[in-house]
Amino acid sequence: LSVEERTKLERRVSSLVDGFYGEYMRQGILERGERIDGRRPDDVRQISCEVGSLPRAHGSAVFTRGETQSLGVVTLGASRSDEQIIDQMMKEGRKRFMVHYNFPPFSVGEVSPLRGPSRRSIGHGYLAEGALRSVVPNEEDFPYTIRIVSEILESNGSSSMASVCSGSLAMMDAGVPTKKAIAGIAMGMVEDPISKKRVILTDITGDEDHYGDMDFKVAGTYDGVTAFQLDVKVGGISMETIREVLSKAKRARLIILDEMTRAIPAPRE
Repeated sequence: LSVEERTKLERRVSSLVDGFYGEYMRQGILERGERIDGRRPDDVRQISCEVGSLPRAHGSAVFTRGETQSLGVVTLGASRSDEQIIDQMMKEGRKRFMVHYNFPPFSVGEVSPLRGPSRRSIGHGYLAEGALRSVVPNEEDFPYTIRIVSEILESNGSSSMASVCSGSLAMMDAGVPTKKAIAGIAMGMVEDPISKKRVILTDITGDEDHYGDMDFKVAGTYDGVTAFQLDVKVGGISMETIREVLSKAKRARLIILDEMTRAIPAPRE
């Protein structure tokens, strides 16, 4: 075979294997209720929380869920000069709370140049920022600029929601008087295109995100939801499905919040 023919053949074989793998994963979920990592549809992966990981930072935390790990680092600024200046065409002003999300290639076992943040990283940062903003104290009560950086050390699904968890823990470690702890979870779904049977998945992995039909990120406190983001690959989902997803997401969120509370029950004084 020539080099060109060999390249085409390799791509064809890779595409076939990828398709077989995705179909095997979907059939296991739809027919047996068994996920590719052995979990049942409602199971949450093992969770680990550690605060004060970086002794010289104002606040830090490492949140691990399965093979997804986020290092959250909080830096406090004491003057208005530390605030971010917003100078856009349709918006101007200052920003005293910001979340930046970094997704280095080594977190998924890849080697590539380290450049500026991608559109995906910027979007994940905005999602985490929106989820955490509701518990940030007013400037009158806490006159500091707050910057959170989430460094993704390992990723296999739902790194943006891991950033919400590590950011919440890191703020509490820094002594920011947050109103409540916030956790996030990514929900998924697999739907049979013929029978329309649907299975809701809790705490999806990267493969379940890639081969599945939905990615529904939900973040919130013990009392309610502070942010969500929904991506679907099917024609749409019913309100009944949304209610089921939110109910299961609440159950998972409470499990995560319990683990976070064990690590640090309240902001440091």
